[in-house]
Amino acid sequence: MSELDELIKVIKELPASQRKIIAVAGAPASGKSTIAEAIRDKMNDIKPDCANILPMDGFHYDDTLLKARGIHSLKGAPHTFDVLGFAHMLKRLVARDEDEVVTPVFDRSIEIARAGANPISKDVEYIIVEGNYVLVEQTPWSELKPYFDLSVFVSVPVPILEQRLRQRWIDHGLDEAGIKRKLEEVDLPNGEYIRANSTRPDITFEMEV
Repeated sequence: MSELDELIKVIKELPASQRKIIAVAGAPASGKSTIAEAIRDKMNDIKPDCANILPMDGFHYDDTLLKARGIHSLKGAPHTFDVLGFAHMLKRLVARDEDEVVTPVFDRSIEIARAGANPISKDVEYIIVEGNYVLVEQTPWSELKPYFDLSVFVSVPVPILEQRLRQRWIDHGLDEAGIKRKLEEVDLPNGEYIRANSTRPDITFEMEV
């Protein structure tokens, strides 16, 4: 049985009397989104439309606000997200007393979060919360932890992360100087912060490639 199949087995064994929130965390480029999507797809294969994703990146502060605060160059750092807005969205989803909650989604092609992009109906049983900092123990990120029924951390060796991140910024058209700045000033320090400050997960995914 694959690691993903083992995880699906654990998710299926969660209490059936409530909506289940599964947190998937890890450093930038660790593969969180891929794993979250795989969980969603596997669960929806078992029972159609029972799972959806709430991505942390939908709560990025807008570029205009980041520039006004002088922190645009640090976009992606912990303080460049609306954490309490994220927590409030989770509170609404856990309450499950609305027919539908429409959540934001980050559009990487334009580097902007699109509001009202992903509807999550009352009937959805499993929500996969995916993002770098969702298991961080420090305030205000620690406000998220009480909502999670299961936590997963995606662990990837730093050299592999660096290769993936470099390719990401090449694909975005950055020159070598821009890539170096992104890696050294944003992505790699953020990855180290996540590894040092995230709570112990229920399950660790060891990704080697």
